[in-house]
Order: sequence, then structure tokens, then C-alpha cells
Amino acid sequence: MQPSETVDLSNCDREPIHIPGAIQPHGCLIASDPGITRVRRHSANAAGMLRIDSDIEGSLLVDLIGEEAVHDLRNAIAMAPDASRPAVIAHLRLPNGDYFDVAVHRQKAEAILEFEPSLRRTQPLQLAREMIGRVKDIADIEALIHASARLVRSVLGYDRVMIYRFEDDGSGKVASEAKRPDLESFLGQYFPATDIPRQARTLYMQNPIRVIADASGARVPLLPTEAEQREPLDLSFAHLRSVSPIHCEYLRNMGVSASMSISIILNDRLWGLIACHHYASKTLTMSERIAAEMFGEFFSLHLLALKQKRKLDIATEARRSLDRFLQAASSRIDIEEILTEALPEFQKLFACDGVGLRMNGNWKTYGTTPPLGQEADLVKFIGSVASGQIWATDTLSKLYLPAEAYYEDVSGVMAVPLSQLPRDYLLFFRKERLQTLNWAGNPEKSYETGPLGDRLTPRKSFAIWKETVQRQAEPWRETDLEIAEAIRAATVEIVLRHNEVMEKERSKADVRQRMLNEELNHRVKNILAVIKSLVAAPSTDEIGINDYIGSLRGRIHALSHAHDQVTRGGGGGTLADLIEAELLPYRAGATRFSLNGPAVTLDARAHAVAALVIHELCTNAAKYGALSRPGGSLTISWTVGDEGECRIHWQENGGPRLGDIGRKGFGTALIERSIPYDLGGTSHLDYRPEGLTATFSLPGRFLNWDTEGQPVEQREMDIEGPTDMTLRDVNVPVLLVEDQVLIAMDAEMMLADAGIDTVVTASSSTDALNRLKTFRPAIAILDINLGRDTSVPVAIELARLGIPFLFATGYDDRSIVPEEFLDVPVVRKPYDAAALVRALSERLQDR
Repeated sequence: MQPSETVDLSNCDREPIHIPGAIQPHGCLIASDPGITRVRRHSANAAGMLRIDSDIEGSLLVDLIGEEAVHDLRNAIAMAPDASRPAVIAHLRLPNGDYFDVAVHRQKAEAILEFEPSLRRTQPLQLAREMIGRVKDIADIEALIHASARLVRSVLGYDRVMIYRFEDDGSGKVASEAKRPDLESFLGQYFPATDIPRQARTLYMQNPIRVIADASGARVPLLPTEAEQREPLDLSFAHLRSVSPIHCEYLRNMGVSASMSISIILNDRLWGLIACHHYASKTLTMSERIAAEMFGEFFSLHLLALKQKRKLDIATEARRSLDRFLQAASSRIDIEEILTEALPEFQKLFACDGVGLRMNGNWKTYGTTPPLGQEADLVKFIGSVASGQIWATDTLSKLYLPAEAYYEDVSGVMAVPLSQLPRDYLLFFRKERLQTLNWAGNPEKSYETGPLGDRLTPRKSFAIWKETVQRQAEPWRETDLEIAEAIRAATVEIVLRHNEVMEKERSKADVRQRMLNEELNHRVKNILAVIKSLVAAPSTDEIGINDYIGSLRGRIHALSHAHDQVTRGGGGGTLADLIEAELLPYRAGATRFSLNGPAVTLDARAHAVAALVIHELCTNAAKYGALSRPGGSLTISWTVGDEGECRIHWQENGGPRLGDIGRKGFGTALIERSIPYDLGGTSHLDYRPEGLTATFSLPGRFLNWDTEGQPVEQREMDIEGPTDMTLRDVNVPVLLVEDQVLIAMDAEMMLADAGIDTVVTASSSTDALNRLKTFRPAIAILDINLGRDTSVPVAIELARLGIPFLFATGYDDRSIVPEEFLDVPVVRKPYDAAALVRALSERLQDR
């Protein structure tokens, strides 16, 4: 901008306020050569203020102010080579007897001398010491800020003193205020960055104290005019530098007649200002200015120290909180559950309004967060911009347009990734800060306005700031990011620890899976061997073929029930029921059984392990021991141990005489090792010639002893024999829905034996529904699980047609039966002819 260009609100940020060509009228200025020999320029009031009768321009300074004064000025400027730190001489006496406070500094190729009448003689160091002593022991930032505003007002006598803090975007907030009681308050108000233009902020950094004695705008020009127009004198470090007309108008609109500002500089950045307003003209002495400047420097250092201490305290507290979190999480496996429970604790680490956890596709929140259903797209966006790093913004809706729909609740977000994949995040949210900020000044106050209008008023500035920061949250600061990094480190530590635990669990699971596969293979062979032995078992000539088939079917059905009890032992159960289920296939013979023991329930883990062991004992007994021939006996008893354990005793007698066992097979190894390995109990097998004796101990932590339950004493179970029940006298067409052809053929034969000749078989629900279009059965048998399909659609259609039906399943419970059909009878697979015919008859009678 050229000096002649008109200054207005559209170009004030380019106003050359460091070369105004004029000074304030409460002092005078002389610019000389660097050696302070001859006058090159001077303010128009210099001759009058210094009471010099001769022409000043081009004169020797010795002739104007005397040799002694010039000597003192030369010595002073030699001691202050830095222009930002002018040398000062208080109470300098001129030849005419007048006293002046003088500041002198070099600027480029000139020495600038500023003279102010010495009103009173004070000691700046003593005043500064008194001010510093009042605040040096304050250990809290907010207390320091509030106390300093009151202290500056009481010492320097201004009507209002504010401590004004700059935000990251350049806007400012009044953080503290001490004022006359009759003045409206500006405390807590924000003002836009444009209220203090860039070049003014630069000068605040260069010259830490600025005094405006009279805001009326009076200016004293520098002479000669031609020289000033040719090359304006740089007054960046001059205390008397005149004031921008726009700033003077702003002050006058507030009724302010004088002001002073002290720069607060932290780490070479302008943190804020101590801004002083007075509602009448006011000039500070040089001693007061020096004391204020020294206080400002101490305040800056003290504030910096307290901020660093607070940063350290926050980090320490965050670390303690995270340590507590890590300690609590050390003994747990579910990371998602751990982090979800920690959300309230995480929120305390930041000044935030809400926190959310996105993990494994789940969304858990605490506090104010985006509307439910918006989180997936938001996380996807963050993943696209965060690159696996901590990412933060205070203007989310500007970067992510869908956030426009909820900017009042969420304008700021900080994302802490929990893995390298852009999927799992811990998100911290902040509201739009306008939600809690409004003009706190007097709403009835009317400000005078100058030629530039109401823009230069505090309320208008606040309104412009509100418009500027719409859809913007409080910015995330460096300490926030450091805490976020600590959170990330803690969560990564948990994830790594969890992965180590999971790796160990996977290793154990692999071992268990291999054992399970071997056990499955072994068990299938055992089942086939048992069935083979049942089929090939010798029988007397008196038993007919039909009785033999019925008996064989009953035994196979009992074996199926026992097998199902074992495989579905995941929910736990009583020891007595488990043993009886395993012995069920062998109770139809001539073997004597004895069961004795108190009521005890095994949890899921112990039940599964015990089922495997007892199954192997029964199988071996059927192959080689007491269950392998008539006349054998088996005694099983259990008691409570001293430490609550269950001691099981297995005794076989009357079987084949046992010889040398030789090489142990998988089944024997399973009996010996399962309980010690999986439960931490004990196993002992003694192969005596008269029969096997085995003892086992199940630890008490897996057991629940029922002191009120009925103990087991010689419990026996009757096995149902074949039935003569038939449906020959009624015409009963049957729809059979079964996906296994052999099982379907077996069921058809059972039904044919019962006198049912009309059986239509369907292998899928679609096939069955098509057959119902041309065939109307009297009753239907529906296998619930048809591989990739279920028979539920067929059941719904049969219910609509009023046709009764049964469900068939190989499972031992009714959990897979649809809720609307819980009253429908269920027959178990493999089919037992008697049970199947009885169920059909009862179902038909019910209808």
C-alpha cells in the first residue's frame, strides 16, 4: 500500500502502520545519523517541546541539547545495539533546565531519539519487583491470569485491564478482566482475528509494550515532508509511533480514550496481550512503562512454566489412568469389552463431549456422539484420510459433508486407530462451540460509531467471530494429541498382549482339535464295533427273527441316545445322568450294575471331559471287560473329597481274565490323560486279572454339590421291548420329509410293518410343497434339518391345511423347533419303530 492510499476496512490488513510518518503528541522525536551528530528529521513539535529557538533541521545535536546530554545518549546507544531493546535515560537534564525521559535506538542507518517530559521520578526496578512479588508464587494458570489483571489495574490505574488470549485461528478471547464496576464486561468474549491485523501482531512481537496516550487521533508529522515521502522513517520500535486511524476509531467507539498493551510471548509466539483501557487521556511515565514491560516478560516466563507443568501433570495423570486401565485389562481376554467399559475413563482424559468405539463392526458410545447409523460411513471416511495415524479436525462438516446434518453435536473429532486396518477406531467428539457462547456484554449498550460504521464495535466483532467459527469445535491442542498417542500405545499393548494370549489359546485349541479328530475317528470305529457286536451277538434258537430285530433296534436306539448325551454335554449336567446315558446300551444284557454317590453337577468343561473318559471305559468294558459277556458286574461310586473334589471309583468283575495290556491305544491314553491335562485332576488305572479298577479325581472348582439333591443308590433303568402296535385298521397315508435316502427307506419299512402302505417321500421342502398340491396325507413326519434347508415352510403349509404332523430330529433337545410349533411332538432319530408308531397314533387321536 502506498502512503497516499486511503485506509478503510477492506485494506486495513495492508496498512503500513510501522511507517506512519507521524508520532503521538505527548512526546517529540529527532532522527540523526548513527553517531548522534546532526539532525536529519524531527517531529513538528520538537522545537516547542524542547524549547529550542533555532532551526532544528540539519543542526548539530550538541548545539540543541548540549554536549553532556549528547555524551550520555551516545553512551546509552552503544550499550543497546538491539533496536527491539531501546536504551533509556530517565530524568535527563537539558541545558535549559528541563528534564526528559529519553529512549534511543538505531533503526537502519539512523538513530532515533524519543523525548517525553519527565513528570515524576520513580524507580522502575522497585516497581517491577513489587509487581512480580505479588504473582511469583502462584502455581495455577487461571489464578495467575486473574490475579495479574487485578494487579496491573491496581498499580497502573487503568479503568479496565483484560488478558486477551489468541486462539490457533488468530481469534482472541478475553480470559481475565479487572474493571470499574460501572463498565460492561467483556469477560469470556471472542473476537475475530481481523480485529488485530497481521502487521500489528508483528509489531507486538517486535515491541512488547505499546502505549496510546490519547485516542482522539492527534498526529504530529515528521519533517521535512519531502524526505518522509521519499523514504518514510521506520518507527517499528519507536514508543511514540502514531496510531492507525482505524484502531483509534475502534477505541473511540467503545468510549476508550487511552490504552496500553503488553505482549505475552511464549516460545517465540504471541500467546496474547495484557490490554489496558482508560476512559480519559492517560500517559505512563517511562519508569512505569519499563516496570510494565518487565512484569510482562516475567508473566510470560511464569505462564510458560505453569503451562509446561500442567502439560506434564496431564501427561502424568493420563499415564496413571492408562496404567490403571492396563492393569484392569491384564487379566481379561475380550478387548472390545475392556475398551467399552473404559469409555467414561477415556473421556476424562480430554475436554470432549463424547467418545465412541468402533470395533469388529460394533459401535459403543458414551456422551454426545453422531446419530446412530452414521458411524459406519464416518469411520470409512476417517480411514480414507487418516492413513493409519491419529487424525483430528475441529471442522468436520467442512471436510465430510454428511456431518452437516449433525454439526451442532459433532464438529470436532479425533480418531485413534486401534489397528493398521482402517476399521477399528476410538473416536473423541466435540460439539460446535457456539452452542455455549453468546454475547455477554450489556445488550442495551449503544456504541457511538465513526465514519467506518458499527463494524468497529465489540458486539459487531463478536458477531463476526460467531459467523467465522460456525460449524467449528474447540481446536485439538498438542497435549490432546500427545494423550491420544499414549492411548494408542496402551491399546496397542493390550492388543499385542491379547494376541499373545490368543496365540496360546489357538495352540491349545489346535491340540484339542487334533485330539477331537482322533477321538471322533476312534469313536466312530467304536460305535461301529458296538453295533457289529450287537448284530453278531449270539442268541438262542427260541428267539424269533422279529424279536431279534426289535431287540437290536432298541439297543441301537439306546446307543444313539447315549452318544447324543455325550456330544451335547457342552451345557454341563449331573454325573449320574452322564453315567446312565453311557451305560444305557448295555443294560439289556445280563450284566449287573451298581451306581452309588451323592448328587453332583459338572460344569460344561468337566462334563465334556468326563463324558469322553466314561465313554471309553464303557466301550473298553464292552470289548474286553465286565460288559463283554453275561455274568459280569460293574460298580461305580463317587464321594466328596476333603477339598471338595469328586472321587470316582470304577470296579469291574466277572469279565474275561485280563492278561498283559501291551501297547496302549488311543482310548487308554485318553482315559489316563484327559482329566489331568484338561482339569488338573488325577487318573489311575489298575488292570487286575479279575477286572479293571480305576480311580479319578475331578477338582472342586468344576463341580456343584447339591446337598439337598437325591443321592444315587442302585439306580436301574428299564428298556422298552418291541411293540405290537399297528395302524392296519385305518387308512393312514403319510407324507415323509427326509433328506437321507437310507433313513427314509428304513422309516418306510417300519411304517409298512405297522400296516401303513401309502407313504410319499420328499427330500426337500420344495419337493414336499409340490407333492402337497396333488397328495393329501392324513399325517406327516418332518425331519427338521434337511441339510441346506429346513422343513419349516412345509410345517406352515400343513398347519394351514389342518393336517397333523410330527417333527423328527437327531438332536436331544427342542431348541431347533420353531417357537410357533413348540406344541408339536418330536420323535428322535434314528427311528425306533415302537416309538414312531406310538407317536403317530397319539397324534392322530389328538386330532
